[in-house]
Amino acid sequence: MKNFKREGCTFEFIAQADVASGDGVMVGKLFGVSNFSVKAGEKGVASREGVYNLPKTNAQAWTQGDVLYWDGSKATTSSNSGGYTKIGYADADAANPSASGDVMIHQ
Repeated sequence: MKNFKREGCTFEFIAQADVASGDGVMVGKLFGVSNFSVKAGEKGVASREGVYNLPKTNAQAWTQGDVLYWDGSKATTSSNSGGYTKIGYADADAANPSASGDVMIHQ
């Protein structure tokens, strides 16, 4: 196949601010988890498939399979009337309160 460029499970990004390894990264409507720490202005690589333990809205309980969105800093079950981007599903139940939950990334 002459038009194949690469697998699509990762993407490169230019960090708008410092990003730690394991942080969520949103580029437009494309979400991934940074594979390594990146300083602002540097190129990073983010994975867009897999299950990750990510920060969540503390006061929410999740049930496995709940649709999750990214609010810019954490996963949430609230779509904010379409203002947040869908990032995947709850991979496991998460209690209210809890600071993080397991997210199966799937856009």
